[in-house]
Amino acid sequence: MGDAKELEQRDFFKNRLVKRDKHLRKWAKRSDTDCYRVYDRDIPEVPLALDRYADSAILYHYERPYEKDPLEEDAWLALMREAAADALAIKPELVFVKTRRKLGLEEQYEKEGRRNVSRVVREQGLQFLVNLSDYLDSGLFMDHRPSRALVRAQAGGKRVLNLYAYTGSFSVYALAGGASEVCSVDLSNNYIAWADDNIRLNGLAEERYRAVRADVQVFLREARAKGSRYDIIILDPPTFSNSKKMEGFLDVNRHWPELVRDCLAVLSPDGFILFSTNSRKLAFDTSLLPGAATRDISVYSVPMDYRPQQHKAWLIGTNEILLSEIKVPS
Repeated sequence: MGDAKELEQRDFFKNRLVKRDKHLRKWAKRSDTDCYRVYDRDIPEVPLALDRYADSAILYHYERPYEKDPLEEDAWLALMREAAADALAIKPELVFVKTRRKLGLEEQYEKEGRRNVSRVVREQGLQFLVNLSDYLDSGLFMDHRPSRALVRAQAGGKRVLNLYAYTGSFSVYALAGGASEVCSVDLSNNYIAWADDNIRLNGLAEERYRAVRADVQVFLREARAKGSRYDIIILDPPTFSNSKKMEGFLDVNRHWPELVRDCLAVLSPDGFILFSTNSRKLAFDTSLLPGAATRDISVYSVPMDYRPQQHKAWLIGTNEILLSEIKVPS
């Protein structure tokens, strides 16, 4: 059941969820969306995040800065999971609990299971396949919703390159926006196949799409050598990666200038790069990008259901006027 303090936390948590979900459902209905963040560590004593995916949810548990008996923490989490299910009016077994912890420099999150509990959800009129059970993340980074809308609005007739494409959500938006061609690049066969599923799910023109399994840095070098040019480049790299499939390793705090310069080398004169990162340590120094124009859109690119510092994002190109005129949909 929990002690008096834990029961009080449960009640505060549940009441907050009821109010937030009621508010967000109205917005979601207007925007043809059924997946969004309901709670984001709003109450300091309840270090959780809760994402709704239609009739299901993921409850993220953030490790506390102090030691607590694991059995007590499990009991507390069970209490909060029950509160989440009640507040969202969904079955308790469809609230999936996952723990976010600080990783060491060379650690990476691995696949957590093979239950394959999947759902098709809607975001701004498009459909995406999410996996609620087997990975830390569902396959859809919902904090990039405004950035995806930006790409859809700008994609008409454009050549779009989606780097570190993950499950292809930006590629789906680009095709839906009428891009003349879209190329996804990722090292994972699993994510490339997942992206293919998302494109088919939306009935988009597969002849305008291609996927390349490759190390992004190698792909960019080869694209430059071939004289390839793209009008929109999405660059959303992981904070750190030491995959055996890639050359060396990637530390975005150290390697971002090189990555951006490599993208600029294959960017068309009137194109732009959408560069984003979840790293709070990245120091964006424009002097490392000689000749490039930049625009910080972080304040616009994080949606209302997320904390303001969820990620940082910039538009980068060589045409400063063009960058200033691009609107970021809310």
